[in-house]
Amino acid sequence: MAGTYGEPGKNPFTVKGVGGILSPVVNDTTGVTQIYRQGALNTYQSLGTYNPSTKKFTPASNLSEAERKALSSESGLLQIKNSAATTVSKGVQDAGGSADAGQTKASQLISKNNATTSEAETQLNAQLSEETKGTRNEFPGKGGTNPLVYPITLRSKNQDVIKFRMIKYSPKKLDQNNKDKDLSPYERRRKVTDEITIGTVILPIPSGISDSNAASWSSNETGIFGSQLYNIANAFITQGGDAASKALEAASGGVQNNSNDVKTALSNAFVESASQTTNMLSRTKGAVYNTNMELLFNGPSLRPFTFIFKLSARSEREATEIRKIIRFFKQGMAPIRTQSQLFLKAPHTFQLDYLHRGKPHDYLNRFKECALQSFSVDYTPEGQYATFYDGAMVSYQITMQFQELEPIFNDDYGNAQNAPDTEIGY
Repeated sequence: MAGTYGEPGKNPFTVKGVGGILSPVVNDTTGVTQIYRQGALNTYQSLGTYNPSTKKFTPASNLSEAERKALSSESGLLQIKNSAATTVSKGVQDAGGSADAGQTKASQLISKNNATTSEAETQLNAQLSEETKGTRNEFPGKGGTNPLVYPITLRSKNQDVIKFRMIKYSPKKLDQNNKDKDLSPYERRRKVTDEITIGTVILPIPSGISDSNAASWSSNETGIFGSQLYNIANAFITQGGDAASKALEAASGGVQNNSNDVKTALSNAFVESASQTTNMLSRTKGAVYNTNMELLFNGPSLRPFTFIFKLSARSEREATEIRKIIRFFKQGMAPIRTQSQLFLKAPHTFQLDYLHRGKPHDYLNRFKECALQSFSVDYTPEGQYATFYDGAMVSYQITMQFQELEPIFNDDYGNAQNAPDTEIGY
């Protein structure tokens, strides 16, 4: 599984007070460890996750109180952390790495698990982790399995579809150890995988899909004299007084070689100031000062996406599926209150994917992690109120507006010089 070490059923371990054989799946980037329990017929049940940043185990809702306490106890957490380190070490070696490389990776995970935080930060993390009763962090399609699908006869392995994976929002953390070896103070955003998916919806690709990549540029003006002063000041600051003197000498030479123009400019500026007039050079000579106007780059932009789906039920089961899909998006995009109600946590976010026969669609754009900014429902898209016998609406139309959390950068497309451009990319 990309971005993870281990899989359900591998590297088994036990925790006193918890029935069955357990196994860990460790996220390569965050160190978050998900625990699975083996059931009948080689099925696996997720028991919850351990997060190194909070030093806490978050149990699944179906665990008994005794098992929750056992997994959250000091001995239970130690078992989880040791098993996660073993899984990482073996995973590196299974992927072709050396034993030393596996041990190094495991040591990094152990350091992350054992890293200490300040008392204030620990208290804040505890407050933020205690969400209001009734908050939902698990939806149909958790882990990428048994997703909500419309129409119910849709087959993603044979048809082109759009897949919406809901994930719990995770802010970019400070890169205190500079593991990326760059000047950015933040770690890179995690890669979205099925392991961290808390819900999934699959729909047919709608009409009118498009994307718009943009960058912010604007015109900028810099006068001749201002540019010369900048050049002199920059030489002084970066190279010292001798360099500044040479820059001043060069500027003076330029003034001497163009003394008539400089004289005209200075006299015109003096006369306009004394007479409180403007634009006289343009009026009398048909000329203006050269402002060296140029279009300059300001920064990237975040891409928005809008999707419109019409959902018409053809059976009672399909009507139920539509209701679940609407609930999925509405509840998932809602902000989350902490138990104290002092803080509001960010809503869940989404990873969108166009799929062609179950694989990424090379002829359509790809997406980065997105926020669902608005979700509207038209309950009477046919222009009149109509229901089935049980009250389900005959048809719904939903409109969703997403926006990516990060801009698109050149290196996101990969190295096109050494590989064929076999996909559109972002």
